Amino acid sequence: MGTISARKRKDGSVAYRARVRVMQDGVTYHETETFDRRPAAAAWISKRERELSKPGAVAKSKNDDPTTLAKVIDRYIEETVKEIGRTKAQVLTAIKNYDIANMPCSSIKSKDIVEFLQALTSKPQTVGNYASHLAAIFAIARPMWGYRLDEQEMKDAVKVARRMGIISRSAQRDRRPTLDELDRLIGYFIERRKKVPQAMPMHKVIAFALFSTRRQEEITRIRWKDFQREHKRVLVRDMKHPGEKIGNHTWVDLPDQAIQIIGSMPKDKSEILPYSTDAISANFTRACKLLDIDDLRFHDLRHEGISRLFEMGWNIPHVAAVSGHRSWISLKRYTHIRETGDKYAGWDGLKMAIETK
Repeated sequence: MGTISARKRKDGSVAYRARVRVMQDGVTYHETETFDRRPAAAAWISKRERELSKPGAVAKSKNDDPTTLAKVIDRYIEETVKEIGRTKAQVLTAIKNYDIANMPCSSIKSKDIVEFLQALTSKPQTVGNYASHLAAIFAIARPMWGYRLDEQEMKDAVKVARRMGIISRSAQRDRRPTLDELDRLIGYFIERRKKVPQAMPMHKVIAFALFSTRRQEEITRIRWKDFQREHKRVLVRDMKHPGEKIGNHTWVDLPDQAIQIIGSMPKDKSEILPYSTDAISANFTRACKLLDIDDLRFHDLRHEGISRLFEMGWNIPHVAAVSGHRSWISLKRYTHIRETGDKYAGWDGLKMAIETK
């Protein structure tokens, strides 16, 4: 029996997914295709049902397994309920340019995956990211859609690649901005704002990221209705967490400086900082280049903010209440930091960020 389901794509267009499911000689088989028009989907269902009704057709189709890894990647990107990040989408799209993407799902073995990872001319940390994103495909392809990707083959490949040094975990960054660098960034964006009033107030975004310790994508999702000034906290929606992103709403405490920045923002939008992550990243990167600030990333502001709290003498539970870390193990990297006080006490950059629109 065939079914058609309509699904709205990210670009606003509608895709019609046709699904045929038949049982023959005790063997169940299903097949799907996506079309831009419903009549085309209906015609394909009629055609495949006629073809599969012939004796032995189901068994032959299962053995032929025409589905390639590239097709599964396309379906994952199109249908996953989670909002996959830009980097993950780019990685999965890049994988489609390699030979492994043209292989039938049932024929992909661990050696094929290892060979693909070896073909990547990147650092082991980057190759590890490719393996991680590809593993997400293998994890759901069979149980969710019936594609014959073997998750164990992926696990075996990762084990081999790790032992051979082909992949490794991302190296921890310890880059922290100096007060001089932050002063230059704040000053640059304030001057730009004066010249171009419609420009994004990056001076406020930077200051908020520093004192709130929030990630870039989290900053853009914070709503006014999620801010509780009296309790000095805010609800962070879809906070990043391994294996759980969508629906992972978490209350976090806000330091006084972050609350002051929120208080300086207009309330004409539902979000407190209603800007796109792409725009924030592009503005920050461009400014660092213009100001000759080397190797500083926006995410380093979170690292700086957490380091500041430890330097002020806060313990791990207190810091975790602000940073949102579920596991305190992740914060152990900061325990070597000695209590030195708050170097941002009386910082003019904060005052400028608050007072300048």
